[in-house]
Amino acid sequence: MTATQSSALSLDGQICFALYNASHALTARYRELLDPLGVTYPQYLALLVLWESGPVTVSRLGERLHLDSGTLSPLLRRLEKAGLIARNRLPHNERSVEVSLTDAGSDLRRRAELIPAQVCAATGLRLDELKALVTQVTAVADHARASH
Repeated sequence: MTATQSSALSLDGQICFALYNASHALTARYRELLDPLGVTYPQYLALLVLWESGPVTVSRLGERLHLDSGTLSPLLRRLEKAGLIARNRLPHNERSVEVSLTDAGSDLRRRAELIPAQVCAATGLRLDELKALVTQVTAVADHARASH
């Protein structure tokens, strides 16, 4: 095996491992910050969409989070049980379910507002660097989804 062949299969040279490793480290940091709020990281992501856009259909929420209904439904059930969201069938389309924040879900936003700054600090990056990284990683994900 040549040096080029072995370096191509080096663990530390793999984009997948770098992203996997970063994801685990950041998710652990988020977990520490979210535990006092009583929500998990995936629940936080769903709440971010609702805080940003207001009520959305379950299908649109799944699209935004890149989650299928089998993953999203239990997550929403737990948020509803915690009193943070409400799910209601749309009167003009009984097959569509709209997800909206309850007062408790809206109030939780104020408690979560410091999380992005704390995560930014944990990365060791400046805000402009972090924004550029988010743009790059998003582009990588978009291209990877489109390439198959």
